[in-house]
Amino acid sequence: MDGVIVVDKPAEWTSHDVVGKMRRLAQTKRVGHLGTLDPMATGVLPLVLNRATRLAQFYTKADKVYEATIRFGFATNSYDADGEATTETVPVTLDAGALERALDAFRGDILQVPPAVSAKKINGVPAYKLARQSKPVVLEPVAVTVHELVLLDCGADTARVRVHCSTGTYIRSLAHDLGVALGCGAHLSALRRTRAGQFTLSEARTLTQLADPAVLAAALIPASALLPEFPAERVDDVTAGFIRQGRDFRVNPFRVRQGAPYVRAVDGAGLLVAIGEIKLPNLYHPFLVL
Repeated sequence: MDGVIVVDKPAEWTSHDVVGKMRRLAQTKRVGHLGTLDPMATGVLPLVLNRATRLAQFYTKADKVYEATIRFGFATNSYDADGEATTETVPVTLDAGALERALDAFRGDILQVPPAVSAKKINGVPAYKLARQSKPVVLEPVAVTVHELVLLDCGADTARVRVHCSTGTYIRSLAHDLGVALGCGAHLSALRRTRAGQFTLSEARTLTQLADPAVLAAALIPASALLPEFPAERVDDVTAGFIRQGRDFRVNPFRVRQGAPYVRAVDGAGLLVAIGEIKLPNLYHPFLVL
């Protein structure tokens, strides 16, 4: 099983918990994830299996899409519902127009300070460890991009938003900063990831479903179907052998767009042989061989 299985992560599970469960279900130790989700979050958690784990490096900058519920009225130290309140609770009656105007400041390229309770490191120590020891945590703002921020629903003291953002964006920080902007405090009360890179919720299966070997096998997205943004080049058995020896290979200029930085070399059986990196026009070097 070389490929990706998209798990619909349950609440209260860590991403590491899900990886451990998949190792048992797929009977392999070679399982990794393509971007963590906090324990309270649910939704799309792509897991890479076996030789496909080597492709994880190409997904480090993949965009994400979330649906988030934000509770207004008080802030917490973790910026979500799992944390302790850091402000007094104040009565709130949200105005959709005012909230929409506040959201505008968080669209596009912004600087965002990660939560103190996060895996960001300070002098080699994760920030959350310092925060739990009541030590001061000072994190530098990080440049992130919010491609889309849509108000889905506005209640008395809660709002639902859809966020399409770059990797490294903290939805918890977005919720906290919105509370600061409106002067009432806020925190993230629910989060569901609906897309991570090419992987969507429609492909996701629950761990209960994946306990069925037939469902597990059907859920596998093979390595050859990954990275669809890279053109595919069919190679014969002789060329595949050369590629595995680290030798350069040519591509058909009519099938691969001129100057494509990477291509997927796929053999006659439809299996991914390697990712090739451009060396000269129509000539590629095996950058990564499966």
